Amino acid sequence: MKKGIYARYGKRVLDVVLSGGALAVLSPVLAVTAVLVRVRLGKPVIFCQERPGKNERIFKMYKFRTMTNACDKKGNLLPDEKRLTPFGSALRKTSLDELPELFNIFKGDMSIVGPRPLLCSYLPYYTEREKLRHSVMPGLTGLAQVNGRNMLAWDERLELDARYAEHITFLGDLHIILQTVAKVFAREGIAVDTAAVEPNLAEEREAKKQREQRTP
Repeated sequence: MKKGIYARYGKRVLDVVLSGGALAVLSPVLAVTAVLVRVRLGKPVIFCQERPGKNERIFKMYKFRTMTNACDKKGNLLPDEKRLTPFGSALRKTSLDELPELFNIFKGDMSIVGPRPLLCSYLPYYTEREKLRHSVMPGLTGLAQVNGRNMLAWDERLELDARYAEHITFLGDLHIILQTVAKVFAREGIAVDTAAVEPNLAEEREAKKQREQRTP
């Protein structure tokens, strides 16, 4: 897949400039949010999780923590919905929990715009076309995010990711960035309880396979 000059060189320059500038401007917000997370939820302040990036290279993605470490009597973590506090919900609604990803962008793990990095456990379940999402850098926001985010069905969401990977342009990225800013301020398409609206891709694809096998 042939890429233009912007996709090969300009996009990374834009990422460094925008993420570096955002980190400088938003440093007070990052500092205050970190203190509030420490006071309200305890340690660790930053939630790290391994995600696949470009060419399926695994990296650690950073987010502000939004859930407690509450466990049942056997020491097992309670379900997400029981560990998500009102404060954590507020962080998700305002997208403040995602601000630490600016460090991932500045480091070169991610881009401002690109397919959202999903769970490593999903890797075996992508179709050949859907694997195109890993031919580019994952993003803080992307084409799927401004067209429904995790409210979309998996097939629609992954198709948008593949479509973005095939057509990366400066104007396209700028449009997505501006749409994202507008949606964050309007708080559109943000699911606080992601488990309620976003079924696990691996489980969904396995169930589909079993249904197909039972069909004569």
